[in-house]
Amino acid sequence: MQLFSIPPLNLRTRPRTALVASADSSFRQRLAHQLAGLRWQVREAESGAQAWTQAETAAPDAVIVDSWLPDLDLGEFLSEFKIRFPEVDLVTAAGDVAAESPRGPYRQELLYALRRSQETDTAAWNAAPAIESSAPELARSETASTTACAVATSPAPIHPLPAPGMGKTISIQSGRPAAGSEMNPGEYLPELVGNAACMLEISRRVRLVAPRMTPVLIEGPTGSGKEIVAEALHRLSTRSRKPFVAINCAAIPEALLEAELFGHTRGAFTGAVQGRVGRIEAADGGTLFLDEIGEMPLALQAKLLRFVECGELQRVGDNELVRVDVRIIAATHRPLAEHAQNGSFRSDLYYRLAVFLIRTPSLAEHAQDLPLLVEHFLERLGRDIPVKRLDAGALGKLAAHNWPGNVRELEHVLERGVILAGENPVLTAREIDFGLTVH
Repeated sequence: MQLFSIPPLNLRTRPRTALVASADSSFRQRLAHQLAGLRWQVREAESGAQAWTQAETAAPDAVIVDSWLPDLDLGEFLSEFKIRFPEVDLVTAAGDVAAESPRGPYRQELLYALRRSQETDTAAWNAAPAIESSAPELARSETASTTACAVATSPAPIHPLPAPGMGKTISIQSGRPAAGSEMNPGEYLPELVGNAACMLEISRRVRLVAPRMTPVLIEGPTGSGKEIVAEALHRLSTRSRKPFVAINCAAIPEALLEAELFGHTRGAFTGAVQGRVGRIEAADGGTLFLDEIGEMPLALQAKLLRFVECGELQRVGDNELVRVDVRIIAATHRPLAEHAQNGSFRSDLYYRLAVFLIRTPSLAEHAQDLPLLVEHFLERLGRDIPVKRLDAGALGKLAAHNWPGNVRELEHVLERGVILAGENPVLTAREIDFGLTVH
C-alpha cells in the first residue's frame, strides 16, 4: 500500500537567469547579491539598449528594470519588451509593470529580493512594495512638503520638530519622499540624505545629466555637499569604472596649481627633479572634479579654457600636446555668474563650465531633513561602536542652531558629541558643542 506520494522530479537543467537593468551600479550589485542567495544567475545591463541586446542574445527568465533608464523612455521600453518577450517575468523597481501584466511564476520571489536589496540602501525612502501588494507604485506620504526650497537670504534657526518633553530619549524616524513629487522611488540617490523638495530636485537633475558628457557646475554654500553630488554624477555615468580625480583649486598655492593640474617635465622649475603627470591627465577616461573653481587665477583660467575647448593640454616645460578625454564637473560657493559679469572670472570659461547647473541648498533651506541627517551620521559613527541616541535636550539644541557650516558642521558636531559622550549611549545637550566648529 502506498503511504505517501513521491514529488515529481524537477527536470529543469538550465538555472534561472535574471537580468537587472539599471544605470546605478550599486543598485545592480545589491539586487544581484540578493538574487544570487535565491539561486539565480544574474546578468547586468547599464542601459535599456544593453538590456534589450542581452535579452535578444539569450532571453532571461526574469527582468528587473530600475525606475529610470538613461537612454530610453521607461514606458516605451516596458511596452515593447512585453510584446517581444511575453514569457519573461518583467518587474520594475517600483513593483509590477502594469495592472494588466500577468503575474509570472517568479513574481513573489523577485519582489522579495527587490525589497531586501533596497532595505540595505541608505536612502530611507528607497523601499520596494510589500510582497503581498500588487500595486504598481509605492504609496506616497501625504504629510511631506511639496513646495520647493526658498533661497535663504540669511541663516535662520532650524526648528524641524516640536519641543519634546524633558528627560525622554528621542528616537529619530526616517521619512519618505515629499508628496506630489513626480519622481519614482528608484530615482532617489542614497548619497543625498533628505526628502525636502530641493533635495529631490537635485536627485532628479543628477539622474538626468549623469549619463551625458555635459559639463556640470555645482553651486552652493560651503559644507552643503557639492563633492557628494559630483561623486554621484560620476557613479551614475558611463565613466564610473574610470578614475574620479578631485582637486581643490583654493587649497593649492597659485605658483603650483598649474603644474598640479597640467603636470610638468623634469627640470621645468626649481625642485622639479622628475616629471609628473597632472591631475587632468590622471583622470583620463574618467571625471575631473574642479572644486572651488572660482578661486582659480585668471591666467590659469585661459589655459584651462583651451583644454575645455579642444581636449589637449601642455605640461609645464614641455612643447608637446597631450590629448586627454575627461568629463569636467566644477563647483563653487561663489556667485560665479556675477563674477563673470564683473570680470573677476572669465565669462567664456564660465559659459563652457555652466552648461548644466545644480544648486546644493544650505541646511537652513531643508530644515525638515535634520532628523534624517542626524540619524544618518549617528549610524555612520556607530560602525565601530554602539550607535548613540539623542535625548530631548540634545535634539532641542540641534534644532535651535542656525547651522552656518551646513551639513558638514552637523556631521562634525555629532562626531564631537559622540567622543565627548564616551561610554554613555545617550547624547545629552552637554555633549552638543558648537564652540569648536570652524565656519
